[in-house]
Amino acid sequence: MSEQISFETNDFASNPEPRCPCILLLDVSGSMNGQPLNELNAGLATFRDELSADALAMKRVEVGIVTFGPVKVETPFTSASTFYPPTLQSQGDTPTGAAITQALNMVEDRKRDYRANGISYYRPWVFLITDGKPTDAWTSAAEAIREGEASKKFAFFAIGVQGADMDTLRNISTREPLSLQGLKFRELFSWLSSSLRSVSRSTPGTEVPLEAPKGWASV
Repeated sequence: MSEQISFETNDFASNPEPRCPCILLLDVSGSMNGQPLNELNAGLATFRDELSADALAMKRVEVGIVTFGPVKVETPFTSASTFYPPTLQSQGDTPTGAAITQALNMVEDRKRDYRANGISYYRPWVFLITDGKPTDAWTSAAEAIREGEASKKFAFFAIGVQGADMDTLRNISTREPLSLQGLKFRELFSWLSSSLRSVSRSTPGTEVPLEAPKGWASV
């Protein structure tokens, strides 16, 4: 992990473009086993393919992946050009609170890297995708989200797969959670990559409206 982080930090010299960081918080608990996880893996492949079709996004977008449970950094922040999605496997319970804390810490660490290297950056995006209910304490993580959103440190989005506890997600996220229809992970990640491409073409600091996929609940 340290080698990858070091490589990305050194990459700032050869690629001084502003960065658009996006971290994916992915539930891989036992209930995701089988078709849900297969579709999630296929969705990540779509995400990679669609980002790679945009030369500017490949230079500006950075992707990080944290899975839970247990909480694991699958992919430290890496540029879209070197991002290759891992093949996820289901295991464990749903420590949502710990996963959120890990992701927010990664975002702050990455922003420090940007500032130390004179790199401008867009407001980071944090996407939580889960099909269950947290099995750990999550109230402190929810408070950190509220504080971070209020100070515009990041934008947090919660996406509930069929069976997710949407009421808890509403308490965690300051935005209305998005309810995923069926197992349309490929459509979800196609929408996300399109949104990231739009942001990467804008000026850092400019708010870009994020429109929900057509026919889905608003985020």
